[in-house]
Amino acid sequence: MDYSITHLTSAHPRYDTRIFFKESRSLAKKYRVNLVVADGLGYEKNSGINIYDVGIEGGRFSRIFKTTKRVLEKAIELDSDIYHLHDPELIPIGLKLKKLGKRVIFDAHEDLPKQVLAKHYLNSFTKRILSFIIRKGEVFALKKFDGVVGATPMIRDKFLAHSIKSVDINNFPILDELIDIEPSFNNPTICYIGLLYETRGVREIVNAIENLDVKLIIAGKFFDKAYEEEIKRLKGWEKVDFRGFATRDEVKEILKESIAGLVTLHPTPSYIEAYPVKMFEYMSAGIGVIASDFPLYRAFIEKNNCGICVDPMKSQEIEKAIEIMIKNLKETKVMGEEGKRVIKDKYNWSIEEQKLFNLYKDLIDD
Repeated sequence: MDYSITHLTSAHPRYDTRIFFKESRSLAKKYRVNLVVADGLGYEKNSGINIYDVGIEGGRFSRIFKTTKRVLEKAIELDSDIYHLHDPELIPIGLKLKKLGKRVIFDAHEDLPKQVLAKHYLNSFTKRILSFIIRKGEVFALKKFDGVVGATPMIRDKFLAHSIKSVDINNFPILDELIDIEPSFNNPTICYIGLLYETRGVREIVNAIENLDVKLIIAGKFFDKAYEEEIKRLKGWEKVDFRGFATRDEVKEILKESIAGLVTLHPTPSYIEAYPVKMFEYMSAGIGVIASDFPLYRAFIEKNNCGICVDPMKSQEIEKAIEIMIKNLKETKVMGEEGKRVIKDKYNWSIEEQKLFNLYKDLIDD
């Protein structure tokens, strides 16, 4: 407990599942842990973790320049032994902390250069150039850090290929959070829980239920008012039970009501090579999974017989998968049971937690 660790984020909420509920609470078992956020909610202490708020900014550019400056000031004030950064815009802060003799880890939640390639508002040439520049800059900077945490093995391997110390810590579910849920499998109810924007496939799943006798629970937050209005004008929206942002307790209740969960993300570069957190949470709760037909997802779902893969761009395929699940509840329940079994045996946070502990022990022992 003599060592202090500070997690830094300028973009994520204070109760981000990966940052707070998994990494911060795990590390708090052994070390003094701070979390610096920028959400405007003020100081708070939760689960032994000191949460410091540097204030919220309205626009992206203000966040990148003004918020990151305040995050750096708070980081220096806390004078921790190790800093764990969670946003690409904080990489320059990491370099400054290194100059002050601090140990710094970067947590790569996604493959940023590939993420840029999926930006619909940039033309093809601009995306390729920007992605190339970001990749070069990322490698140059992170070689100076003490380690990189990749959210997937693919992200880890990308950095290892550049001789950057890296370990994969996957977003597998916390075992005791959802594993005790017992869905009833009595009603034709399915769910989508997560962020609500174009590439998450919201339009396609709402269109998919238009002609089905089913209820779709959607829990999440729209970030684009025009897109929200467009989705709510779709005919299928009449069968949507929209819950808005859901707390973790509310998520549990939604999963209890559902027979299957949807994770039909669009085939963007960052999604194709990353496991979606919600897929594992649906499995942990013991419900079936309807997922995008990406090689990574398909190999996992077919291997464990826990769901159905579909083309996420085709509402007709999603509709067919939903129809199969609601008309064959016994088989869907078996899929859910298989998913829960493999989560218990292999894909849970306790395994990833130990990898996190090992990374920090190596840093401290150096």
